[in-house]
Amino acid sequence: MKGKGKLLKVSKIKKGTVVDHITRGRALDVCKILGIFPRTGETVTIAMNVKSQKMSEGEKDILKIEGRNLDPSEVHKIAIISPEATINIIRNYAVIKKEQVQLPKEIIGMIKCPKPTCISNNPTEPIRSKFLTRRDNNNNLSFQCHYCGQIIDSEDLAKSII
Repeated sequence: MKGKGKLLKVSKIKKGTVVDHITRGRALDVCKILGIFPRTGETVTIAMNVKSQKMSEGEKDILKIEGRNLDPSEVHKIAIISPEATINIIRNYAVIKKEQVQLPKEIIGMIKCPKPTCISNNPTEPIRSKFLTRRDNNNNLSFQCHYCGQIIDSEDLAKSII
């Protein structure tokens, strides 16, 4: 990787997961939803604002997690935060599987509605939150609560993920 005329060397991991093509500035949000904090003891490499030919903004974030595999619900949460991300499974320093995250049309039980009076926030109701994925004419991403209609744009989403 190169940045501003300097070569940036990031060591390979022997076994684990690399989340690549994270939307610029969202690597720390991905860490949060994966429960990665400084005191968890996991070896993690975070690269932010790295040049990218693929990303429309021209920059991306990368997250390398040594010794960890992601479960499907974690991959779905990453897709919500960063729909262009790719997940690379690493074994013996080599990529054995690479897949593009898929943004689901309906997101059940992963986002908390920010509207306090929404039925999905009532602890006595036996329902899980449900959001519908939406894109406007400019391809901007947002999420709409199925129950109350509250809309969360992608910029405010990280604080609503359960």
